[in-house]
Amino acid sequence: MTIQELKDQNLIIFETISGSHAYGLSLPTSDVDIRGVFVLPKADFYGLNYIPQVSDETNDTVYYELGRFIDLLSKNNPNILEMLNAPKDCIKIKHPYFDQLKPEDFLSKLCKDTFAGYAMTQVRKARGLNKKIMNPMHKTKKSVLDFCYVIKNQGSIPLRQWLKEENKLQENCGLVNIPHMHDVYGLYYDPNQEYEFKGIMRAKTVDTILLSSIPKGLTFDAIMSFNKDGYKKYCKDYKAYWEWVEERNEARYENTIQHGKNYDAKNMMHTFRLLDMAEEILHEGKIVVRRPNREYLLKIRSGAFLYDELIKEAQAKIECIEALYAECPLPDRPNLERINQLLVDLRTQFYQ
Repeated sequence: MTIQELKDQNLIIFETISGSHAYGLSLPTSDVDIRGVFVLPKADFYGLNYIPQVSDETNDTVYYELGRFIDLLSKNNPNILEMLNAPKDCIKIKHPYFDQLKPEDFLSKLCKDTFAGYAMTQVRKARGLNKKIMNPMHKTKKSVLDFCYVIKNQGSIPLRQWLKEENKLQENCGLVNIPHMHDVYGLYYDPNQEYEFKGIMRAKTVDTILLSSIPKGLTFDAIMSFNKDGYKKYCKDYKAYWEWVEERNEARYENTIQHGKNYDAKNMMHTFRLLDMAEEILHEGKIVVRRPNREYLLKIRSGAFLYDELIKEAQAKIECIEALYAECPLPDRPNLERINQLLVDLRTQFYQ
């Protein structure tokens, strides 16, 4: 089913502008997001053709089937609760039956996790982004050789340095475990490849060192350690960093670089919006979609504050939310039996 088919069959019962325009945080360049609710024809609902959601290719316009919409409301999904509490000037379509859905039937203490919990996820992303920007990784990937060290005098030096100083090739080296010493090896050298040592590594893609068979009587040339844990962490960080580079929104990344604060300012703005809303829900028992502190939130989006300042403030808000949660009069969870009956009643009215 397409959006046009929803419109042609007159199935849409609710439609509103959402996102930044609803929050009062839009800029001239902001997209217009449309969210709505539709009711499937009776035959489709009772048959095999249940369709929970219809959207366009960019997901700028999304419509939820009534059952899916109420299910998400019962789970205190932030985006769906915001739809139910949309500002009047954003609402484009509203069937009279839709008025039977009251915010007080759905709001619960679950909002601490769905609003503030999601906000904390964004804080962690902000920290990760800050780390990536402050610690860029070279495109050329390091190998296990870069995590190997050789004992020298009373300290150690990188294996690559030792090989260069000794005029040796890693391919002519042989390693053997030293008993009772974790990731420490005896390093033997065979300049003429008489003993067919395997070398320290076979190729750049090999993610560990190689062991060789060492004839009795040979004396090792050095003692080498391999920082296996350090190499594994580097590989994980390397993969995450370059996946992020490939997938990042270049426009938002350039904005992050331009304001020089090393965090995604738009994400940070929405983090504070969600924290504020969580505090309001737990303290006042209501959802305010159109944000009263628009100027402050837009200052965050413009990169007006330092990263550490915002992280400290976010942590203080979370502590406040935890305190409000303990005293909040809202139910722990929505009354699912009541919500289920509400859905049944609504469908009955639509299908009669």
